[in-house]
Amino acid sequence: MTTLIEADHLTRYYGKHCAVNDVSFTLAKGEVLGFLGSNGAGKTTTMQMLCGNLAPSAGQIKINGFDLLDQPKAAKLNLGYLPDTPPLYKELTVQEFLLYCAQLHGIAKDSITAAIERAQERCGLTDVSGRLIANLSKGFQQRVGIAQAILHNPEVIVLDEPTVGLDPIQIREIRSLIRELGQDHGVILSTHILTEVQESCTHVQIIDQGQLILNETIAGLNRQMDTGTLHVATRIAPDINSLLTIPGVSSIENIAENRIKIHHSVTANPAEQIAERIIAAGWGLQEMTPVKRSMEDIFISLTKEHREL
Repeated sequence: MTTLIEADHLTRYYGKHCAVNDVSFTLAKGEVLGFLGSNGAGKTTTMQMLCGNLAPSAGQIKINGFDLLDQPKAAKLNLGYLPDTPPLYKELTVQEFLLYCAQLHGIAKDSITAAIERAQERCGLTDVSGRLIANLSKGFQQRVGIAQAILHNPEVIVLDEPTVGLDPIQIREIRSLIRELGQDHGVILSTHILTEVQESCTHVQIIDQGQLILNETIAGLNRQMDTGTLHVATRIAPDINSLLTIPGVSSIENIAENRIKIHHSVTANPAEQIAERIIAAGWGLQEMTPVKRSMEDIFISLTKEHREL
């Protein structure tokens, strides 16, 4: 797998304030990395360093093998960036703006038309290419912002808060586009919306007070969400001592009449044996639901632990 971004020990100070503190990570082709943190956690500062808009106080960034400080032009040719406020000239049409961006990116004259058509098609802008950007909805303006970021077909696409202020349908469409882009590029998505990461990303990082406190795949995160608890309802009260003999069951608590919570080992899920025991004993299984932690629970507990250190 091709490594597209190598960030080593990134640190950034504003005066005496350390906004980003010793952050290291990599991004490979085909990965969509969700960069998650509360407001002021250091997300945008990290994004700006990755895009060469801000020099790190310490550390190194390589984009597709090129050092961003030593070879800035070569590195930035591999980058597409959408800031949290799309940099649009609203008095231009979509076509005019993308033509201007293509020239800024240094795309060869004979390739510009094809590049614009491809970007418009990928971002669903073909039907509005002749319209003024000022007259487009916020969702379409966001698409124009993404189109300018992918116009030169960069290896790495960095999107800072790409769905802020959009309605639910627009959000779904932009998330779908991000997943699509992730198949051919490496994408970094900065956000404070937790569901965004689950919907769009393959990996997740959480930054808090300038430090990385989680670096995990979405599959690994889903495993962390599994608390190892089952919510069980029966027609008549079950024999708790009998259920406690099932391998993997660690404890049982009564919630209400004929309702119990069964805590079990996460690695050995005994749900099937529990269901068989309840049915065989004639206690009447009415409900069995795994209790999961939400991503919000994980985010809050990790940031709380980090701040208490």
